[in-house]
Amino acid sequence: MAAHTENEITIAAPLDLVWDMTNDLERWPQLFSEYAAVEVLSRQGDTVTFRLTMHPDDNGKVWSWVSERVADRDKLTVRARRVETGPFAYMNIIWEYEETPAGTRMHWTQDFAMKPEAPVDDAGMTEMINRNSRIQMALIRDRVEQAAGERPAAPVTPA
Repeated sequence: MAAHTENEITIAAPLDLVWDMTNDLERWPQLFSEYAAVEVLSRQGDTVTFRLTMHPDDNGKVWSWVSERVADRDKLTVRARRVETGPFAYMNIIWEYEETPAGTRMHWTQDFAMKPEAPVDDAGMTEMINRNSRIQMALIRDRVEQAAGERPAAPVTPA
């Protein structure tokens, strides 16, 4: 069995700022509330392999895993997969960005399956991912919009 989630949000900020902030892995602990640390293990072109460590869960357990992300700035997509899958049989993620009149739309798609011995099944993880994605996307929106408001205005050039 496999599971699938899709979540999106529009951020009232320029595409370049949204792209830069959401793909600055070293700063993810300041962007996401769930991550305690990010350690970049390797970079090869647009591919980054990194370890994510979460804050302790309600039971005090700290979850950590290695993922790989491939950013394609021209196509406005990032593809990621868990290298160390932990409780997942697999986890694949696509982030898509799109300029809109209201700002930048960020769309996350996650395809995964849980291992039989995982503490939660596919349906339970789908619910957790959907709930948490909404929380994290709202935080990202607020933090990027705040950064956009702090940027100096572009200089006006005479016509």
